[in-house]
Amino acid sequence: MQVWASMDQRMTLAEVAAHARRAEALGYDGLNVPDAVHDGLLVAQAALAATQRLRVATSVLVVFPRSPMNVAHAAWDLQAFSGGRFELGVGSQVRGNIRGRYSTEWTPPVPRMREYIGALRAIFACWQNGEPLAFEGEHYRFSRMQPFFNPGPLEGGRVKIHLGAIGPHMTALAGEAADGLMCHPTNSSPRYLEEVVLPRLEVGRLRGGRPPESVELMAADLAATGPDSGAVAAAREELRELFGFLFSTPAYWPSLDLYGWDEVGRDLHAMAREGRWQEMTPRISDEMLDVLVPTGTYGEIADLLRARYRGLATRLTFPMPGDSGWEANVREVIAALQAPD
Repeated sequence: MQVWASMDQRMTLAEVAAHARRAEALGYDGLNVPDAVHDGLLVAQAALAATQRLRVATSVLVVFPRSPMNVAHAAWDLQAFSGGRFELGVGSQVRGNIRGRYSTEWTPPVPRMREYIGALRAIFACWQNGEPLAFEGEHYRFSRMQPFFNPGPLEGGRVKIHLGAIGPHMTALAGEAADGLMCHPTNSSPRYLEEVVLPRLEVGRLRGGRPPESVELMAADLAATGPDSGAVAAAREELRELFGFLFSTPAYWPSLDLYGWDEVGRDLHAMAREGRWQEMTPRISDEMLDVLVPTGTYGEIADLLRARYRGLATRLTFPMPGDSGWEANVREVIAALQAPD
């Protein structure tokens, strides 16, 4: 099982290199970089430049405001620059942000994302294999690629495209067209993966005529862990606050619906609209955390995660230690998670 690190979306570009080097030194397979406060492609470049082995993925790049051609050129450059260590994670974002924050036209996201991925594949095939560029869709049309603008084939392997998805149709699209699915922290519990995510991926895989196990699945589990019970309890309370914020957004309610906690989502949404931020955290019960948050000390957490995600996920996220004195513990956890069954 691969183990991936993440980073704070507010981390400055000047801080990314040290963070990426630390993740590599700890033994992580990869680093997910956000596209939020800072441009995800620039963050990815900074992380790749600072490392030798670590894979780096955008998680996830908001693509609709960007032309597929612009994203293709950036992804190609990052893949060539890193010797094949870059992965392109893409996502659609919500209507309010696409319109209000990016000033971009909103259209039904699943058909548009299908075209977007198809356009990227067509551009990549043109550059890698010399195929004529001839992609025709409702939203994107590409028919011109002069040699002057063609970067030529890659030596480090093709660019993998991973899709961030929550809803049924976007999740199925990952199975149909992407190399992997990046789950959200709100939909990474084992029951949700088994009962909801994997069947949707299978629908898409069959629709796309793809071979079994053709799509990687990254569970964005948020583990409450540390060297002792006090650190674990503190981490658990931080996650209680985070889930209180996340579940105020209706798009993240599918897990609440599955577990019969739909009323919690409605309450949190109302609190957020009324600015009652301090009241949100207590609405996340211990029962909810027990289900959503793998909890244990560093000595316990590897076995817990392996049992929790065996047969469900090919990749896991795991928190980097806040204290440098805990790094030896985290190296042991990562090695245990990476060990074959």
